[in-house]
Amino acid sequence: MSPILKMADSDEEESNSSPETPENDYNYSGPRVVVITKSETGFGFNVRGQVSEGGQLRSINGELYAPLQHVSAVLEGGAAQKAGVRKGDRILEVNNANVEGATHKQVVDFIKSGGDTLRLTVISVTRKEAERLEPSDDSSSYSYVDYSEKRSLPISIPDYQHVSDKNGEKYVVFNIYMAGRHLCSRRYREFSNLHVALKREFPDFNFPKQPGKWPFSLSEQQLDTRRRGLEQYLEKVCAVRVIAESDVMQEFLTEVDGSENCTAVSDVDMKILLPDKNILTVTIRRNSTAQQVYNIVSNKVGLSDETAKYFALFEIIDYNFERKLQSSEFPHNLYIQNYSTSTSTCIMLRKWLFSLKKEMEISDEQAANFFFWQTVDDVNRGHVKPVDKLYQLKPLQDPARKYEYLKLVREMNGYGEIAFPHCACDSRKEGHVIAIFSIQHFQLQACKEDGTLESQVIEFSWEDIVEHDRDEEGMTFTFKYQRANKKPRWVKLHTPFFMYMHACCERVLQELEWEKSETEI
Repeated sequence: MSPILKMADSDEEESNSSPETPENDYNYSGPRVVVITKSETGFGFNVRGQVSEGGQLRSINGELYAPLQHVSAVLEGGAAQKAGVRKGDRILEVNNANVEGATHKQVVDFIKSGGDTLRLTVISVTRKEAERLEPSDDSSSYSYVDYSEKRSLPISIPDYQHVSDKNGEKYVVFNIYMAGRHLCSRRYREFSNLHVALKREFPDFNFPKQPGKWPFSLSEQQLDTRRRGLEQYLEKVCAVRVIAESDVMQEFLTEVDGSENCTAVSDVDMKILLPDKNILTVTIRRNSTAQQVYNIVSNKVGLSDETAKYFALFEIIDYNFERKLQSSEFPHNLYIQNYSTSTSTCIMLRKWLFSLKKEMEISDEQAANFFFWQTVDDVNRGHVKPVDKLYQLKPLQDPARKYEYLKLVREMNGYGEIAFPHCACDSRKEGHVIAIFSIQHFQLQACKEDGTLESQVIEFSWEDIVEHDRDEEGMTFTFKYQRANKKPRWVKLHTPFFMYMHACCERVLQELEWEKSETEI
């Protein structure tokens, strides 16, 4: 499924129905540069494209390009439209960085990292050309659509609510959830518009009927009957994979900030996975930053202001890796972009602390509980290696004995470390490396390109690392080290997690300064 980047902060219906410039007035001769200045409604466009890197070269207006992300919607009157961005434009560069063959996430990261001014190099294409280039289409836009692939998505409409628009007009919205996550709130007429759009997109599919329109106010019982009917409609159409993954359905299920319903229902519930595997539900604003959401979470779980410095929100990437959110990121965007997963959330609370000395000074009981449960999880996942002491740990996996458990595990290899997924390194002609951060040192573990470990491990003391940086254009984390009587040397790691690596480096150096200042005192 191609995820959607929601950059526009306005009514989705209006952005999809905005008047379009006649195709004859477009310039299809080649790439052009547009500069977008973010307004109060954001950049005002949506981006869609492939989730994997690379791909087959394709001809666009007579030139060959690797797969390009494209503009799937433009907000009428928004910043992007004023700058000349058009629906269907293919994105060749973001802030002077070439993004041919880039993944959706990489392009999103480039857009987010540019601040309030965004420079895009785009290629405009005709509607016919756009249909040909879509990843799910073959060479003909009228090709047969296979409706046979079915799957069960945990989509539901558990409730509805009465809201008022800015003019005081009251209406009802139905709250749509996927796997327990609130995706959006839609009026009945929006369901009707969806039905019409889907029938136009898939004319040969036998769609189920929607609940009928009634020309009078509905009682609560009648509204609940409509809710159940709309829920059944979504369950049936979303069970067909090609329909569930279509642009029409994805845009319906993703609410744009600033839209009529989003303004009326601006507060949303979000689930956070705690270290003890309990789920915490918090009410946030859709546009709350990671720092704002974290402040709500830390307050709700009872962390003191001092202890709250040593935890943070993380995105669950896969079973063995979590990425710390940048303070300016929007967790709710991540939360809903992962709506097709079966887990209830992709956001979790974890320890953000490397210093064992500082950790042992923390006397907060809630923090100790979280340290304990995270450590149990790290042992179970193999991040901490108990070797021959596993039998000693088993009877200690009880919250009542957490201090005994932590005392034993803190002496084991892997405790207090963050190991990244393997990535390419300019110092290795063949194979990859695994970057490992700890308060003691920074390590590069050699491995094959498939992640299979090799014997070589290069270790750098933090005193040897004299500079570090991240290159957003090249998506790399770089550092310069200098050993005794040796010339300094730069090392470059090519990874989509370059920002997180940089954050880890900054954090370790900050904690070393803490320890140094405490020693001097």
